[in-house]
Amino acid sequence: MSRFTVIDLPLAGLKLVERQNLGDSRGFLSRMFCADELGAAGWLKPVAQINLTMTAKKGAVRGMHFQHPPHAEMKLVSCVRGAVLDVAVDLRAGSATFLKWHAQELSAENRRALLIPEGFAHGFQALTSDCELLYLHSMPYIAGSEGALHAKDPALDIAWPLEITEMSERDQKHPYLTDQFAGLTP
Repeated sequence: MSRFTVIDLPLAGLKLVERQNLGDSRGFLSRMFCADELGAAGWLKPVAQINLTMTAKKGAVRGMHFQHPPHAEMKLVSCVRGAVLDVAVDLRAGSATFLKWHAQELSAENRRALLIPEGFAHGFQALTSDCELLYLHSMPYIAGSEGALHAKDPALDIAWPLEITEMSERDQKHPYLTDQFAGLTP
């Protein structure tokens, strides 16, 4: 029996993962990851790193982060406390959806995850206070390979649902896109 329902989203390779819970009067068990089952959805590498973030303030935005090839990474992002609007932006050079974004609400209640392929930027806005996100990464973080887009870049025009109450100093300094940005190539 599959523990996941995987739904294709409008940006090629981006997937919504719905977990099937096994429960009884004690509570439930929810499988967070299965290489065999998620391999069919495109996760073909080992999990190289697992991170947990906590965002204290409703309205705060983190992102839009990515790693340049050859350290590009897949991410499986799950909200384990609170709720977020999770956003992925297609940065793949030549993609039919280049610089398009897709947003999905992830919450502890809906137990959904976003499977983000290589070549995408990722960020989120906290829809509640004290949100916690669990990230599975296919590559370790490499400081010299990091890249980012500005979450308020008018070229992206991301429809954040709440007023942005907080961004890190680092995220505020991310550049806006220019005509010179041709995208990421493998």
